[in-house]
Amino acid sequence: MEQSTYKIYGYRWLILIVFMLVAAFNQLIWITFAAVTDAAAAYYHVSQLDIGLLSMSFMIAYLVVSIPASWVIDTYGFRLAVGIGAGLSGIFGLMRGLVASNYMLVMIAQIGTAVGQPFILNAITKVAARWFPIEERATASGLGSLAMYLGILAGLVVTPSLTLSAGFNNMLLYYGIGALAAGIVFIVFAKEHPATPPGPKELEERALMFDGMKQILRNKNFISLMVIFFIGLGLFNSVTTWIEDIISPRGFSATQAGTAGGLMIFGGIIGAVILPTLSDKYRKRVPFIIIGLIGTIPGILGITYAASSGLLFLSCFAFGFFLLSCGPIGFQYGAEIGRPAPEGTSNGLLLLMGQISGIVFIFAMDAFRMGPKGSMTPSLLILTCLVILGVFMAFRLQESELVLTPQHKIEQAPEVSK
Repeated sequence: MEQSTYKIYGYRWLILIVFMLVAAFNQLIWITFAAVTDAAAAYYHVSQLDIGLLSMSFMIAYLVVSIPASWVIDTYGFRLAVGIGAGLSGIFGLMRGLVASNYMLVMIAQIGTAVGQPFILNAITKVAARWFPIEERATASGLGSLAMYLGILAGLVVTPSLTLSAGFNNMLLYYGIGALAAGIVFIVFAKEHPATPPGPKELEERALMFDGMKQILRNKNFISLMVIFFIGLGLFNSVTTWIEDIISPRGFSATQAGTAGGLMIFGGIIGAVILPTLSDKYRKRVPFIIIGLIGTIPGILGITYAASSGLLFLSCFAFGFFLLSCGPIGFQYGAEIGRPAPEGTSNGLLLLMGQISGIVFIFAMDAFRMGPKGSMTPSLLILTCLVILGVFMAFRLQESELVLTPQHKIEQAPEVSK
């Protein structure tokens, strides 16, 4: 049977870049206080838990806003939805800098940016589906996730030195200006559709959001994927939150904890480029999800038991490399097996699972500390067992039919979309 030929446009990379800018600054605002918790608590004369709530507000807001954000994405498109998220991040990010001396006003501004997060993160697979052929969508989703990791890494690495050099108020103000600028750039350059679709019409047809949600919640593969995301994202959120408390009983310093956390994110950045690209190249999703989960196990065990800094740092890198590379592949796999459910719906449900488990795991790890030093080893071993359960569930996943066999030919368009 003769295959149809579809055009792809170089402008798709500009669309992805402006989306990545918005995603990176949103995550930078989220993680701002993680690396300066003690300094922030002293500055505002509040407890460390109060500072932790500034970051936790993103998880809590996500539980409330995720489904409405997915509805906007799937009903009106990613340009409007991401524009809303970018606007909230920029406006409230700037407000946070302007009222930086008042904790309660900073919390209000932080919540404002938190409300914008689902409008951005839930749109990753929608951006890929609108502009990229099926052969490039895991790569596009991987680069979208890469932006998130870069924002987190910048927050962990840049914030302490910027706070020392410019002061707390200016640090928050600079981040707000950057987020607002990123939002303006997105609104100016983002386009909803290319001039012609990147694939067959039937690949773009989607059900209404709530009809699609009913269908995917009856899909055994998608339910298994939701459980895997519940385990994986919850593990990442809890380990990064408690990394200093996890390793300090073994004599590691706060500086080493910061390095360990940074290496997790750096590993995720490398993994988010390599494994999704290989997934597209070999036209497979499930094997790479399995590889990512299996590779996570020695990483988390090393974080649990490593007594030397070298082994700890290597374990943190491996943990981030394998676990975070699963995310974009899983998002794309979910969008493919969830058809005809809209991409925003499938993406939002998977992220929602991770936000729920992140909150549960963070509080559970704190509640079940053991021994005079508050060791978290028992909790980490339970989480390791959950990852092993996730591996067994991943082996039972069926490969996406869309990615197994090429459905069409693509060619580079001579000029960008109008």
